[in-house]
Amino acid sequence: MSDLPTPQDAAEAALFSECWDAVLSYADLCTSGSAAGRQLATEAFTHGIHEARAAEAQVKASGRRIPRLPRIPLLLTAVRTTAAAWEAEGKGQWLDPDLRLWLNSEKAARYAGPPLRRPLALRGLKDMQEPDAALLWLVEVEALPPADVARRLGLDPATASEELSQVRALFRDRCQRNHLDTPMDAACRSYARLLDAVTRSPAAETPEDLSKHLATCVECAEAVACLRLRGGGTPAALAGGVIGWGGLAYLERRRRAAEAGLIGGRADAGSDRGVTVGTAARPRMGRAGVLAGAVIVSALALTVSLMQVGTSDARTSAAGDPSDRRPVADPAPSLPSLGSPSGNGSPSGNGASGPSPTSHPATPGPEAESGDRDAEPQGTSTSPMADPPSPPSPPSPSYPGTRAPSTCRVRYEVVDEWPDGFQAAVTVTSTRALDDWRIAWTFGNGQRITRMWDGTYTQDGSEVTAKAADYNKKVAANGTFAVGFLSSWHGSNTAPYDFTVNGARCSTAG
Repeated sequence: MSDLPTPQDAAEAALFSECWDAVLSYADLCTSGSAAGRQLATEAFTHGIHEARAAEAQVKASGRRIPRLPRIPLLLTAVRTTAAAWEAEGKGQWLDPDLRLWLNSEKAARYAGPPLRRPLALRGLKDMQEPDAALLWLVEVEALPPADVARRLGLDPATASEELSQVRALFRDRCQRNHLDTPMDAACRSYARLLDAVTRSPAAETPEDLSKHLATCVECAEAVACLRLRGGGTPAALAGGVIGWGGLAYLERRRRAAEAGLIGGRADAGSDRGVTVGTAARPRMGRAGVLAGAVIVSALALTVSLMQVGTSDARTSAAGDPSDRRPVADPAPSLPSLGSPSGNGSPSGNGASGPSPTSHPATPGPEAESGDRDAEPQGTSTSPMADPPSPPSPPSPSYPGTRAPSTCRVRYEVVDEWPDGFQAAVTVTSTRALDDWRIAWTFGNGQRITRMWDGTYTQDGSEVTAKAADYNKKVAANGTFAVGFLSSWHGSNTAPYDFTVNGARCSTAG
């Protein structure tokens, strides 16, 4: 009998790789260094896969449907619960400081508290049939093209858009039912029907009394985000409600990965392994049936995939080697092994393999602290041991009556906006090659940045300066780089102005 992997084994390995990339992306946001992020991802992935297998076995044994999340959001929640375990076990120093504050707040307690008090998006997604929920998550949060997701799930790509519209409507219906089932006080109960009416029609205006109520009631504000399907708010509602802390930052990472065509944001993640995921599944006809084409990774095939892929991908030590600094959506991520690794898997990074899935993370040594991270900075630094900032480049000289041609072009985009807050991205195209960069701009309405990824920031009043992270300093001629951030706003939220790169003024895209 041949020991070569079958096409099904390869397809499942590709699916596993995509799930691992999503877990690593979120785990990196949750930790204070890349070595600790990989440790958290490995432990959470192992727990999540075991939970998924146990649920599948329970379904087979009982013969009835058990409410549960699709594979990727289930694994992401495993990252959150594993991080909570680290905090409880005295290993919280390796977590992001803001995450630690969140884990010890009432917000985090909602996810483990009474089911009827949990976030509405989490309850709504879990109440859907798992394949329907997978379609919604992969398109809305992972930002994969609907036609490619349809092929993977065994749907007809030609009707993917129609199928997605129906699934969105199902999500809204489940959220509406769960909202009405939630224990409410008299004020919230009096607005329940009005919320349904206002969010159902895109032309409906929000009455002033309801608007004031939404400014103070978390549960009703969540309901509006989940029930309003138009306006592009569903991805943020899903990511924030299901993942919790860091959901919006994760959402932005996946969107960027999808736009760049990288694994984890790429619909054809299995193509470089010689397979197309899900092409063997038969299309489902109509909404009455079940999405029979959804791929379920069995324990045996998953182990085979790990042996073939995970153990062959030796990585450089995480003890500060710059090669370990890469975008989370790396086209060739290393995979954790569910078997006993031969190397040391502690965050100190002395071995190439991941840690034992049954062990708790070893306390990282001093060298692990120097392992930089490619995630959001802590205040104004990308990592606890960030390199000293590069000296500023001198501004381009100007002379009376002349103006040097712009060597950079900036596109500013508000990705999402909500009362008192928004998410935005600044994308720069440089005609010159850069060894390092810093972007500066000026806000006009008192906006204050609270978090940034793909760079570090400082803000002095209305003036903001964003500097490159270690992994994205170098830019080729005519290349593009970007930063994303979360910010507060009050009253008005106009676009910033006076964009410069390394002191040189940039033109702005319309």
